[in-house]
Amino acid sequence: MSKTKAIKVSVIIVILGAAAFFTWRQHETRPVAIGDSAPDFSVPALPSGSVDLKSYRGQIVVLNLWATWCPPCVEETPSLVQFAEKMKQHGVVVLGISVDEDPKALQDFVQQNNISYPIGRDPNRSLSARYGTFQFPETYILDRRGHLAEKVIGATDWDDARMQNFVLDLAQAPNP
Repeated sequence: MSKTKAIKVSVIIVILGAAAFFTWRQHETRPVAIGDSAPDFSVPALPSGSVDLKSYRGQIVVLNLWATWCPPCVEETPSLVQFAEKMKQHGVVVLGISVDEDPKALQDFVQQNNISYPIGRDPNRSLSARYGTFQFPETYILDRRGHLAEKVIGATDWDDARMQNFVLDLAQAPNP
């Protein structure tokens, strides 16, 4: 094979390899869409143990990705705490997954705000990347089968009747 032909083949191989890599990366980082199965995860929990999504199958899960340093996250916390207490009796669980790097600051925030729902830690943001979270807070509402029913970008008022009715309708739907 001539030197020119070998260079052309090498260039083509590099281009094809790069195209395959970028296609794979785009597929890997595609945000979870309505109807998709939510990626399973296990993250460290506060104060110990782990938060495992699969242990909540059969329940409606409100998965809130947030941080203590995020003003909109802090703003929505009181209504999310009340929402979690109110919805618990309907088979709805709120899971908070924090991207905070400082576990002490996170623990202090949880105690000061009387957060009683499970809190997991994702300081390296690998879980938020898997879900396609691009700002905080983002909340993923999962049906009983673990499929994404709704995605809420930004802070929301969890006391809003429309939000509560949406989640209650999911909770009251026949179990698949």
